[in-house]
Amino acid sequence: MSMEMMNTREIAEYLGIHEKQVYALIKAGRIPCTRVTGKWLFPKNLIDEWIEKDSRKGITGLRERSRDVRGALLASGSNDPVLDILLNYMKQLHPDFHIFSSSTGSTEGLELLSQDLTDIAWCHLFDPKTGEYNIPYLSNYFSDRKIAVVHLFYRELGFLSAADCPVNVSSFSDLAHPEICFINRQKGSGTRLLIDHNLEKENIDATSIAGYDTEVYTHVEVGLSILSGVANTGIATIAISKLFGLNFAPIVRESFDMVLPQSTFFEKRVQAFIETLNNEDFKERVRVLGNYDFSDAGKIIYSSPS
Repeated sequence: MSMEMMNTREIAEYLGIHEKQVYALIKAGRIPCTRVTGKWLFPKNLIDEWIEKDSRKGITGLRERSRDVRGALLASGSNDPVLDILLNYMKQLHPDFHIFSSSTGSTEGLELLSQDLTDIAWCHLFDPKTGEYNIPYLSNYFSDRKIAVVHLFYRELGFLSAADCPVNVSSFSDLAHPEICFINRQKGSGTRLLIDHNLEKENIDATSIAGYDTEVYTHVEVGLSILSGVANTGIATIAISKLFGLNFAPIVRESFDMVLPQSTFFEKRVQAFIETLNNEDFKERVRVLGNYDFSDAGKIIYSSPS
């Protein structure tokens, strides 16, 4: 590509910010750019002029504005169909506030938060030693930051299988059956950690599972893989079984949480998100998707000591 035009990766490197922050600036109309054949391009001469105008505040200011434009926050980590509905419903109730979310997996979400490349991390990481979710992992990423964990909802995770699946999949040992083709989740996701923990616990060789090396990034992709015949079983939330009409056998009731700096928790955008989470119309809207429990929604379940 000509040096006169830069793509999103190149402009992120040029400005010293994360690509996700570039998209936030695009969304807010705050950066010179054009779209050609579906790709965003940035004229270098206009970018230089734009930087020159903001030179007194410097690139650090760009980082902060990329998070603050039009009430935008960046989020990354795990995903859930109900979370997607929640974020969209928030736009209806609070049209000036936005949370841009990327499905990276729980551990990657924490990693991005530790590097100050996202404002919020969505997590459901189970710790086999303590039986807790998310909190035992914080010390691996945040040694000197004031972090809060806010509970969002409890959900059921289980085995999904096609209606014509030759095996009634209800245990991890069933995954090694010769007529089973599994669809896996990506390394670092909370679901993948749960899968690998249970395979090790039950002494099941992963190489004996057809499809173990085939990975997708979201629960919806698991459901679509089964619906399209790419696989005949996978692991996802009960909401996916409802949406796609797939068989469901429960494995575990999970805590799905939000991890964020304590200072971010008090921002109006986060409070609007929590308000939406506890909105009765929203909860009624998602009630048909299965056993989602909002009884502790919005509670701070951990806060770094002073």
